[in-house]
Amino acid sequence: MPSPAVLALGTIALCASGCVWYLPAAADLRAGADRPVSRRLAAAACLTVWATVALSAPLLLAAASWTTLGAVTAVGTGAAVLLAALARARRGHEERATRRTWVALRLRPPARARPSGAARSTRLFLCWFLPGYAVAAGALAVVLVAGR
Repeated sequence: MPSPAVLALGTIALCASGCVWYLPAAADLRAGADRPVSRRLAAAACLTVWATVALSAPLLLAAASWTTLGAVTAVGTGAAVLLAALARARRGHEERATRRTWVALRLRPPARARPSGAARSTRLFLCWFLPGYAVAAGALAVVLVAGR
């Protein structure tokens, strides 16, 4: 089984490479009222996930128990899922309000555009990332159980 220092180093490398997600999310939060509430909630969810990953590195270096590490991860993931669900619900409210505004102006709302290339590539990434993440988590669980 790898030492906690090696796992912490891998976690730090993962956090460094995740800047493509958490830096734009931080910018969205700093923009404040210039961004819709749904976008700020989604940014908070993103930052919560990355903060949870970043918090695991010092816990690994401090040789915290796997139970503690699992509890921190579960709480962080739960908070991020809750924020993402709130962002999704809020976005629906914002879209309905926009449609009502167009109707009140007696104008036809613009047609919904097809998802952009970025949205499609995000879906494609998640279709590969989530199963890979599940396999990696399962492999880690097997290594931990077999190591005992």
